Amino acid sequence: MNRFIPLLAIGLLLGMACTSPDITDEAAGTTSVPLQTPVSAPSSSSSRDIWLPTSSLTWQWQLTVPPIDTSLNVDVYDLDLFETDAGLVSSLHAQGRRVICYLSAGSWEDWRPDADQFPPEVIGRNYVGWEGEKWLDIRQIDKLAPILRSRLDQCAAKGFDGVEPDNIDGFGADTGFPLTYADQLAFNRWLADEAHTRGLSIGLKNDSEQAENLLPFFDWALTEDCFAQEWCEEMTPFIAAGKAVFAAEYTDEWTVAQFLNQVCPQAGDLGLSVILKNRDLDAWRQACQ
Repeated sequence: MNRFIPLLAIGLLLGMACTSPDITDEAAGTTSVPLQTPVSAPSSSSSRDIWLPTSSLTWQWQLTVPPIDTSLNVDVYDLDLFETDAGLVSSLHAQGRRVICYLSAGSWEDWRPDADQFPPEVIGRNYVGWEGEKWLDIRQIDKLAPILRSRLDQCAAKGFDGVEPDNIDGFGADTGFPLTYADQLAFNRWLADEAHTRGLSIGLKNDSEQAENLLPFFDWALTEDCFAQEWCEEMTPFIAAGKAVFAAEYTDEWTVAQFLNQVCPQAGDLGLSVILKNRDLDAWRQACQ
């Protein structure tokens, strides 16, 4: 169910969330998770300043390679960790662009170079619709940590400014594991802490149900299909806090004309930076005019 909370109410709710000692697992109705110190501010041990994007930024998202179209006049590029080398990141920086590092944190992909490092017991059911991809048991952070830390190390070493961790909302999916709201909160907070320790900003990818609870830990957000599925308003906590919300809609849901005439005005009213993409995230992109 969609929620639209007026900005004043959001402020009150956020104030309560930041002072309360516990966050209740609303999905389970019984579990609570201690509220850790927010790490979204650049207070980590890294010497790098953490990039905190604002809502006015334009962006491009390309994961299908090669080649990457670097000719676009945008503020931010979102590119795949393994398919992007440090030279490309440096070249984009030289053009004044920021660069986000895409990786999957909540799923196993059989084509990745580190796929054989995942213990069999953390690999769950198929991720429906995506061949070669399976859900991970994000409760077993101790077993996933070495692999994910290595990926974040690579993001930092290549010079990326931020990280987009995909599939961090598995508690609502058929993963093969009894994941709870609290499990997801714990894992996502851990990810945020690890990113900040390396001087990387981190975006909340989808997971709109936890937007309020995770606002203090994440620096921006990225949504898919929130206009097509009518849940963009659930990102109000990020919008009200002045944090960027990058939104992607897809050509299997909207024609270009529909996107320009229907989606763009709504995105402007909400303060989202929206683009229309092909579902395979190739170089093609339609922005609002």
